[in-house]
Amino acid sequence: MNKNFYITTPIYYPSAKPHMGHAYSSIIADFFARIKKIQGSKVFFLTGTDEHGLKIQRAAEKKNMKPKDFCDEISITFRDLSKTLNLSNNDFIRTTEKRHFVSVQNLWNILENKKEIYLSKYSGWYSVSDEAFYSDDEIIDEDGIKKSKSSGSLVEWVEEESYFFKLSNWEKPLLKYYEENPNFIMPESRKNEVVSFVKSGLKDLSVSRKSFSWGIKVPSNPNHVIYVWLDALTNYLSALNYPDTNDKLFKDFWPASVHLIGKDILRFHAVYWPAFLLAANIPLPKRVYGHGWILSGDEKMSKSKGNILDPIEIIKKYGLDPLRYYLIKEVSFGNDGNISKEKLESCINSDLANNYGNLCQRVFAFNEKNLKLEIPSKIKFNDSDLVILNNFDKNYDNLISFIDNQDINSYINFIVQQLFTANKYFNDEEPWKKKGDEERLGTIIYVSLELIRKITILLYPIIPTSALKILNAFEINENEIDFKSIKSNNFLNLGQKIKKINILFKKIEKND
Repeated sequence: MNKNFYITTPIYYPSAKPHMGHAYSSIIADFFARIKKIQGSKVFFLTGTDEHGLKIQRAAEKKNMKPKDFCDEISITFRDLSKTLNLSNNDFIRTTEKRHFVSVQNLWNILENKKEIYLSKYSGWYSVSDEAFYSDDEIIDEDGIKKSKSSGSLVEWVEEESYFFKLSNWEKPLLKYYEENPNFIMPESRKNEVVSFVKSGLKDLSVSRKSFSWGIKVPSNPNHVIYVWLDALTNYLSALNYPDTNDKLFKDFWPASVHLIGKDILRFHAVYWPAFLLAANIPLPKRVYGHGWILSGDEKMSKSKGNILDPIEIIKKYGLDPLRYYLIKEVSFGNDGNISKEKLESCINSDLANNYGNLCQRVFAFNEKNLKLEIPSKIKFNDSDLVILNNFDKNYDNLISFIDNQDINSYINFIVQQLFTANKYFNDEEPWKKKGDEERLGTIIYVSLELIRKITILLYPIIPTSALKILNAFEINENEIDFKSIKSNNFLNLGQKIKKINILFKKIEKND
């Protein structure tokens, strides 16, 4: 297993405050970062904000602010969101930082020196909202208003001098790369979408703008600013101190393990970005994973539609870990999903309060009453005990595979199955009836505690704060969590003291 793991979120566009879609990408990335860390990998987790482009410039002008001052103000809300979501990110990058300017201009110079960039004139449709160029067949006319078919964003006709990247030259190399690296774009449906787009023919890409000034200047021609996506995508390199390819961060973590993105920015990451990198002779990331949207009703959340769900408000009402659990479990990863008060409350009650929280509470409370909060000192596993305990070892390789293939749903389904099994075991074994058999009583409690420990380790990347309360009761600190220890049935020390726990998740009454 590669011991270095580099995962990135999209860097968020701070033209408005964060919404649930931003929270979802960040929580999923944090899940992978945490689980790879407890599997023994050296992890680098990056998030941040994309702060250039016409959209930002216009948003700042509306507030009578300088673009940089506007970005300073809005970017803080995204940095604060990282703390609110309890993200374990190593870095938070802003594209207005000097280190990023250096990286972007260096990449530009390489492409220009390799004759991959030339000066011409751009005429075509441009969406300020998407910061994207569209061809005629990607535009619809609604009552005289031109919009992008894919996003619904308004487009405007642009004619100006522009530098172009020779994207058309990379059509065949990209298709060859996709074929030779079938897991480069995931899930499969996204890969098919990208391959179809590239096979339809690639046109050279406009990579500079002259009609506005908010951005990184083209080194050889400061009348132009570098196209916001060429600028933004380079953040994945600049966070590793590129262009210093001998820097330890760059040597350790590039190429990235996973770029985690929303499906709406797939083309930029799976077509333009690899083309830029191939042209510059820089290794490509190992995987681009395009997840679905978090919907409000049946629609994507957007400021213009006024249907934004505020993650901060939901966290205030229900708590962070319940939101993290809901988004990871109830949204089929890779597909669109939505969040509703009813579904969230049902998930909290059934999975967190009844299944996990109640299991922990019952076993710890029974231990406190009968064994004075000690790991039993006399145990002897029978065959049925071992079948249940060994299920983790038996499925260990499957769990690793689920994570390496971003199969979150299979991973969490395994957890839910083990919770059901653990609850059934405790009920069926009826330890309250075994008080005259010290060895059997002790064994039931030991097995139940081991099941809780194993399940909690699997839950830690999903609900880290709550999981740590249980692990700490076993005297396991965060930096001591070892994923491999779920294979062991004798991890807990006989006679060791454990700590009392409080209620983890409050059941939500229907009249709340």
